[in-house]
Amino acid sequence: MPRLDTGFRSADAQDDFQRARRRQVLSRLARRVSREPGDIDVILPFDEVVAALGRVEERYVGMETIDLDSIHGTVDRAKGFDREFRPTSSRVRTRWERIANAMRRGEPMPPISVYRIGEVHFVRDGHHRVSVARALAQPVIDAYVVEVVTRVGAERSLRLSDLPLKSHERLFRERVPLPRHARDQVVLSDAWGYGDMAEAVEAWSFRVMQDRDEFLDRRAGARRWFEEEFEPVVAMLREADLLGSGTPADAYLRIACQRYRLMRTHEWSEEILTRLREGGVR
Repeated sequence: MPRLDTGFRSADAQDDFQRARRRQVLSRLARRVSREPGDIDVILPFDEVVAALGRVEERYVGMETIDLDSIHGTVDRAKGFDREFRPTSSRVRTRWERIANAMRRGEPMPPISVYRIGEVHFVRDGHHRVSVARALAQPVIDAYVVEVVTRVGAERSLRLSDLPLKSHERLFRERVPLPRHARDQVVLSDAWGYGDMAEAVEAWSFRVMQDRDEFLDRRAGARRWFEEEFEPVVAMLREADLLGSGTPADAYLRIACQRYRLMRTHEWSEEILTRLREGGVR
């Protein structure tokens, strides 16, 4: 909705705030009526997201112009804004309207300060400026950016309820430290399966060490598993028309577990593929 402009900037700023509050209340009401997940409008807490995704390192990027609709989190969870930075109470009104008035007068605003995790930005300083800018339908904002690299990435759709499952994925990445080029290929649709996948990789590595009488650390075992087991098996499953729906990793885990249940073996052969295909495994 375009902003109103009566020429009386103070009154227009007050209207801006009232509209932003109204949109927040109506959004919350619509979520309740449609019974959508209760956390869909909850602002993402930085510390909880980092704990779930696993911090690796951070680096200062500098000042950039970032999309306002990529800002969904905060370092200070006590701030009075929802995920879309609409005000959740009237406590922020005085400062909010002062900034809105200044923006309407065309006064330059200092850059905000954010952390970046994957595709999501978390505000360190500048919550009110973000809220006003979004209310005034601005698409971008200048920000000082610190990028936090995590073991598991964050998409703009990330919600608070996703964090436990993201934590499962993080634990898999720690137990199975795949090379960078392999990480994007070993992705499960259901994060609950990452524990089973980790056990499968560790079991495979243990058998290799026994068979070849050599020691493999986690990194070497993960790499060997990907190159000698995952890629060849996925190729066989594709040729045998056993990939089914989902990702290649979904197919590998599903078929590998089924193979072992039926045959009590970790070996792959034409007989096993035939029995799996005839058994209707998809």
